[in-house]
Amino acid sequence: MRRQKTFNFDFSKHAEFQNFYINNTNKDAYEGILNDTNQNIYLNGPEKSGKTYLANLWLKNNHAIPYNNNVEYLINKNENIYIENLNKNFVEEDLFYILNHCKVNKLNILITSCYKIDEINFTLDDLNSRLKILSFLKINQPDDDMLINLLTKFLIQKQFIVNSHDIFNYIIKNINRSYKAIFDIVEKLDRLSLEKKRQLTIPLIKEIL
Repeated sequence: MRRQKTFNFDFSKHAEFQNFYINNTNKDAYEGILNDTNQNIYLNGPEKSGKTYLANLWLKNNHAIPYNNNVEYLINKNENIYIENLNKNFVEEDLFYILNHCKVNKLNILITSCYKIDEINFTLDDLNSRLKILSFLKINQPDDDMLINLLTKFLIQKQFIVNSHDIFNYIIKNINRSYKAIFDIVEKLDRLSLEKKRQLTIPLIKEIL
């Protein structure tokens, strides 16, 4: 039997937690994605920080086609392009060709990545400089406000019963302060809680940490 979806305190001041919570860590990136004046964007942010959510907003506004080792198809369609999770193993020739194609045909492009451009270090001549022409948007590491909201969101999704703020404080103080750490700890707690048929308590959390 799944746990009841019950919280004994008020989260009304964080009414956006069910969707995408916006604060100082991601506000500039959010506003940049929605800014129609420049839709050629390189969006950088840590893992699990909401890049995909922002990309979906951009896709909705730009009707773009995602890259999936399909350069020839993208070129033939001649529409806006979305490249997700650019990394050090990306085919440089494909990226160079796509960037040139978008520039020549005045198409919009969005690239998301956990890496800053300088961290990838492409070897192909002019590729880094072409990437730097794009508008650079960044999602920063989470602050306390963001961590609490993410923790709230994930615990609600897993239908945990939370009876004390001490549980939130304990988790926040004892994990790596990152988006992925919040996601991972809730996933582990969910599995352990179901396995042992126990509610969320600090002793249970200690078994994970």
